[in-house]
Amino acid sequence: MSRKILMMKEENKIWMFLLEDDEIVEIHCTPESNRGEPVQTLGNIYVGKVKNIVSNIGAAFIEIGNKVECYYDMSQADRAIFTHKSGKKALCVGDELVVQISKEAVKTKAPTVSSNLNFHGRYAILTSGNTRIGTSGKLPKHLRTLLKEQLQPLKNEEYGIIIRTNAKDAPFSDILEEIRELESKYYEIKKIARTRTCFSCLSQEPPAYISYLKNVYTEGLTEIIVEGDKLYGQVREYYEKEQPEYLVNLRRYDSSQLSLSKLYSTHTVLDRALGQRVWLKNGAYLVIQYTEALTVIDVNSGKFVAKRAPLETYLKINLEAAQEVAKQIRLRNLSGIIIVDFINLDDAAATHELLKDFRHHLSQDPIQTTLVDMTELQLVEVTRKKVRRPLHESIKE
Repeated sequence: MSRKILMMKEENKIWMFLLEDDEIVEIHCTPESNRGEPVQTLGNIYVGKVKNIVSNIGAAFIEIGNKVECYYDMSQADRAIFTHKSGKKALCVGDELVVQISKEAVKTKAPTVSSNLNFHGRYAILTSGNTRIGTSGKLPKHLRTLLKEQLQPLKNEEYGIIIRTNAKDAPFSDILEEIRELESKYYEIKKIARTRTCFSCLSQEPPAYISYLKNVYTEGLTEIIVEGDKLYGQVREYYEKEQPEYLVNLRRYDSSQLSLSKLYSTHTVLDRALGQRVWLKNGAYLVIQYTEALTVIDVNSGKFVAKRAPLETYLKINLEAAQEVAKQIRLRNLSGIIIVDFINLDDAAATHELLKDFRHHLSQDPIQTTLVDMTELQLVEVTRKKVRRPLHESIKE
């Protein structure tokens, strides 16, 4: 599979499009602040202050500055790094502790912070919240086993290590060097935290589009095409420092006759990704609707003309719909609970085939996506890890 990244600035937003085999599969939008600098909070580390404790839900609200209060799971308090304690309980109002933004604000929900700190590298993630050594499930089984064996001497009671998919073809010496760098960052944060005042930002993440370059799958990456001198300079600076081997893939796009967005029809793809109805090649269509609690996707037969028995017809529609639903979930960056109402099959073998096929398509998503089950009403439940805002919200920001 060949991958390509497009980057451009339009309407005070930085746009990134990931193409796989020349098809846009992800869209990322980063708004700019009034100063022209990209807005970014996810991953930042602060000295926060406990403002309120809601014991019945096991949560606290921690201010990180500018009166921004974030949701915090109190079960993490026993491993937290405190810079000031106001009482003897595990967590008290007035306590000051080191927290990292783990989820952005979504609709009416506050941002989520965690005292389990994550430090992301190209090949590995160091986490203080889980001391185990793990590997990406997308790595070959034999490689996962080998890496775990090689990493056992590094096992530490303070932090764990997760090896990412990008480590597939990396020399172990490079992985080990990066882990040491992440370890140094972790201990540096612990050291400086106790010397900083409340609401200090201990670690500022780079702009979202730079973080994305670090996290994108690099396997099969053939081109990074950037439009605009300033943006190109920022991206080049990142690659020179972090991934110089990909400088050969970096290209500045500077045509005065045809913009990058028109060359790749990004506006057309974006309009479809924001629309409520998605047509399938067979004439059927999806209806995608967002609610406060979940996303609902309905499969309709539409203009599909049946030439076979009803069961074969409905299975054919559902199989194409399953592939498109998985694509739309990733393209729109949907998260949380997703309910898919396929056309009822009323046949155990056909239903099994559909769920197996749907599960396969969902497994291609880089973000953890799980097919939970089918309910008695034949509604398929899917969950996807919630980190960033969905596409339709990030555009409105």
